Parts: sequence; C-alpha cells; structure tokens
Amino acid sequence: MEIIDAIVLGIIQGLTEFLPVSSSGHLELGKAILGDESMPKESLLFTVILHFATALSTIVVFRKDIWNILKGVLKFQWNEDMQFAAKIALSMIPAALIGYTYESELAELFGGNIKMVGFMLILTALLLYLADKAKDTTKNVSFKNAIVIGFAQAIAMLPGISRSGATISTSVLLGNDKTKAARFSFLMVVPLIFGKIAKDIVTGELSYESSNISTLSIGFVAAFISGLLACTWMIKLVKQSKLVYFSVYCVIVGLIAIGMASAS
Repeated sequence: MEIIDAIVLGIIQGLTEFLPVSSSGHLELGKAILGDESMPKESLLFTVILHFATALSTIVVFRKDIWNILKGVLKFQWNEDMQFAAKIALSMIPAALIGYTYESELAELFGGNIKMVGFMLILTALLLYLADKAKDTTKNVSFKNAIVIGFAQAIAMLPGISRSGATISTSVLLGNDKTKAARFSFLMVVPLIFGKIAKDIVTGELSYESSNISTLSIGFVAAFISGLLACTWMIKLVKQSKLVYFSVYCVIVGLIAIGMASAS
C-alpha cells in the first residue's frame, strides 16, 4: 500500500466513522478503487489501526464528558455518571459476544465483498430516513435502550452498515433525544475498540511484521485529524436533524457499489 493510499483511506475512515455512511463500507470501496491487494489479515490490521485513531479522536472531542464520567464513577455511588457507565457496559455485550464468537467469519467479509457493502449501505439509508422522521424528545437513553442499541452496534460490524448510523438511528427510533443519542453512540464504541486491540495484541493476531510501519502511521494521523473534524461536525448535524441527506448519499453510494460489483 502506497503512502498516498494510506492518507486517502485514513481520511475516509476519519470522516465516515462519525458521519453515518459506514466507515468499513467506504474503506472496502476505497481499497477496491485504489487496487489494494493486501491479504485480508494485513488489510484488517490497517482497518484496526484507523479505528484506533478515530477512537482517540472521540476521546479528545468528549474529553470533558469522559473526565466527568470517570470522576462520578470513582465516587462509587449509583449516581448519573455511574448509571451512564453501566449503560455503556451493557451496550458493549452484544458486539463483544458476536465479535468473539464469529471473529474469523467477520474478518473474511472484509475482503472486497463490494456487492454486500452496497446492499448494507442501502439498509443504512433506510434507518437514517426513519430516524430523520422521528419526533424530537428530551428523553435519556435507558438501560433497556442500551441493550437494544448494543445489538444495533453488533449488526453494524458488517461492512456497509454504518455503526454511528445504526446506533444513533436505533436510539432515536426508541424515542431518545437526538443529541444524547449521538453522544451515547460515539462514547459506546471506545471501550470496544481498545478492548479488541488489546485482545489482538495479547493473542498475537495483529501481526505487523510484514506491514509498513510508516504507512500505518501516516494512515493513523490522517484518520485522527479528519476524525476530530467529522466528530465535531456530526454533533451539529444531528442537532439540526440532517440525517436524511446522509440517507440519500448512502443510497447513491450503495447503488454505485452494486454496479461496480456487477460489472467486475
């Protein structure tokens, strides 16, 4: 993988991790367009590195929220912050279980399955359209909601389904405040990403012996910087109820992906 390719894919990841248009789907499309012929395992390593970068950008954007939550948790009382942390933990269970049980099967899907990406992008578009039509509320995410949103996050492990789109849409369709839904969506993925990376490092599954460290680093920086911008922008867009525009975008890109797969 060339340096310019790493920059392009890093920017794609940073933007699409927070914008509800599927970062994994766009990465697969980007690899197909750029002609990335990496082995699935090496390609997966690059994808994980980029997700790590956007996880860090989430921490930077929500640093005050995270700090307040940590201070509240350390009081060891059943306060609002402890309850929020418990909801985050609940939301992680479905994705953690499915990711652990079907890890190899999921990894095989990240190998240029462009037609699948196209259909999943159209499914994402449907979710975004329905969420955009939902009424505004001031409701907080409940414990029951957290579990349902967690299942949405697990389904979004498929390439082409937007994680932020699926979780924010599910939360909004459950009647939650859109801004609070976005905040919960962005924060709930951070522990999963760090947990996944820690597991892969310990087990040796993320081997980087044959990988170009400089390429990985450049992709990381590109994803981190673009992630900072996209996360801040997305928070404003959710407040303004602009999800329908992303719905249209996902349909267009999805149809293009299906067309590309059919023509190849």
